[in-house]
Amino acid sequence: MSFRITGLPAEPFAGLFSLSAEALAERLAMRVVADRAHGYPCRISLTDAEPGQSLILLNFEHQSADSPFRSRHAIYIREGEQQYDEVDLVPDQLRRRLLSVRGFDERGMLRDADVTPGTALESLIERLFDDDNVAYLHIHMARPGCYAARVDRA
Repeated sequence: MSFRITGLPAEPFAGLFSLSAEALAERLAMRVVADRAHGYPCRISLTDAEPGQSLILLNFEHQSADSPFRSRHAIYIREGEQQYDEVDLVPDQLRRRLLSVRGFDERGMLRDADVTPGTALESLIERLFDDDNVAYLHIHMARPGCYAARVDRA
């Protein structure tokens, strides 16, 4: 079964990078500088920031469904990035992490969920999409719990 992984679109975040620290704080956001490799995953490009690179950490509603599973969490974004959008290709950022994958139906209700190492993501995607009632998947970084990416059938 083919699948499509997408990061977040860059456009809705473009204006954040020119804001002052005070203006960012009003939006529950702040500038941070990566201080280690593989610790600051950009949710737009699905790549990790290199040490010394600047990012914005913000609170983001990743599950906007009108259901009890509506959800928001902290994410990192990096300026100048392009949205990751690939079919049947798992980015390295996801490969190197323990992931929580959640399957939702069209109403935004949770149908199934499981945890997997990123190296085994394809088999979990296939298992969750075997349920015809699962409309889309959300991938989360399992340890911190933050949203990572969306998966749809391709």
